[in-house]
Amino acid sequence: MAVSTSFFSSAKSEPFFLKHCSSSPSPSSFSYLTTHLSFYGRNRKSLVQSQKGSIIRCDASSSSDANSVSALQQLKTSAADRYTKEKSSIVVIGLSVHTTPVELREKLAIPEAEWPRAIGELCGLNHIEEAAVLSTCNRMEIYVVALSQHRGVKEVTEWMSYTSGIPASELSQYLFLLYNKDATQHLFEVSAGLDSLVMGEGQILAQVKQVVKAGQGVNGFGRNISGLFKHAITVGKRVRTETNIAAGAVSVSSAAVELALMKLPDQASHGNARMLVIGAGKMGKLVIKHLVAKGCKKMVVVNRTEERVAAIRDEINDVEIIYKPLSEMLECVGEADVVFTSTASENPLILKQHVKELPFASEEAGRKRLFVDISVPRNVGSCVDDLESVKVYNVDDLKEVVAANKEDRQRKAMEAQVIISEESGQFEAWRDSLETVPTIKKLRGYAERLRVGEVEKCLGKMSDDNINKKTQKAVDDLSKGIVNKMLHGPMQHLRCDGSDSRTLSETLENMHALNRMFSLETEVSVLEQKIRAKVEQKP
Repeated sequence: MAVSTSFFSSAKSEPFFLKHCSSSPSPSSFSYLTTHLSFYGRNRKSLVQSQKGSIIRCDASSSSDANSVSALQQLKTSAADRYTKEKSSIVVIGLSVHTTPVELREKLAIPEAEWPRAIGELCGLNHIEEAAVLSTCNRMEIYVVALSQHRGVKEVTEWMSYTSGIPASELSQYLFLLYNKDATQHLFEVSAGLDSLVMGEGQILAQVKQVVKAGQGVNGFGRNISGLFKHAITVGKRVRTETNIAAGAVSVSSAAVELALMKLPDQASHGNARMLVIGAGKMGKLVIKHLVAKGCKKMVVVNRTEERVAAIRDEINDVEIIYKPLSEMLECVGEADVVFTSTASENPLILKQHVKELPFASEEAGRKRLFVDISVPRNVGSCVDDLESVKVYNVDDLKEVVAANKEDRQRKAMEAQVIISEESGQFEAWRDSLETVPTIKKLRGYAERLRVGEVEKCLGKMSDDNINKKTQKAVDDLSKGIVNKMLHGPMQHLRCDGSDSRTLSETLENMHALNRMFSLETEVSVLEQKIRAKVEQKP
């Protein structure tokens, strides 16, 4: 699937959705249209407005008060219709390693500890109801449930621009935008490892799981988004189990090791090049393991604390792993031929002024020190690469290694797409079934009110001598049983979860029919109410 279903124009012009969306918070459609109706009257021209194929014509020149009221009511109905007929949308807006340089991605990267704060800020926007953040070394993606597609996208893009300091015009060159089914399929592909720089790598599945873990209890990580990510985890597991796509697949860490060994001179063996790993987290640990697998018997590991390094040392036998504190990092860099960096620091740890006075790398390494930086934001400043004595590589340079065994995984990816398509259909059916939930609740509430009223009438007609708790309970249970049996059929026809042959259109027809028969519809749609409430909450 093409990831860049872009909705944006070039940097020189304003993004498409910014041109076509109001820059101010959306007021209630009713009050908005009422306020502006006089404008059309003064122009004394016929107003034609199309809403989902239906055309409403308002003749402002008519002198009839009744006609004016009718026209106003039509406009109100038309405006509300926009929210009633078009349900909220799942949208993903983001950047990926495939199209965006690391220089830009690192400015938008959000540390995991900040994900709940970001969700809160995003859900504070007028047209965003739910949100999640997936920020890794290869991607920065924001998933939202938008009450209005265009306004929601505009608000999120402005938020991204504000938090990163990158102008929206510059962001528009790189952002991709996907809606609903395409957004669902994209996340499923991400979780399955199909969209990774290293196809089939397993770390992204752990990162998707972390999104769910970080979102637990966070206001704004709601039913739609949490359901989407939980389903994505299921898809990721199923693809890896049924297609074997991860077999033989390299990871970002292993690709970093391969790249470093490719760039060392021929005379530098795996055993005699002096290796330094800065950071002993998940990525650093994998780098160490891959170095050992390539024959490295000795390395220095710099970390904030020794505890993690000691745990790695206990896990890996017959290898000398020397711990050094962060305060000795630059001294260790001066004694290394190859430096791997993988810390969560938001600012560069190594700059040009730190490196230019250091001694050259060893003769075996060609007297040129290699930095392989797999962190986002980067740990090694881009200015370091200006020095003749060093060469700096980052995650974007790993494509050279990844291309080698891509053909076999492409074949497995085709098998994975069959699973993803099936799972996408199941998720969409589940989400569509949520549309009938308000009707189910209202129908049950309506039936319960009738039941309680009739039970009270019945008990009121009975003499006090004949009424005891046992009798009251018998009457109450009888009425509940009748109501539940009466509602069973309608409730069954309001459920569409993909488990039976009933189509969504049939379910929605049943929902609208019940709404009409029992007068369950409200004047203002749920989405309209949510938007109005958000606007009214603003200080």
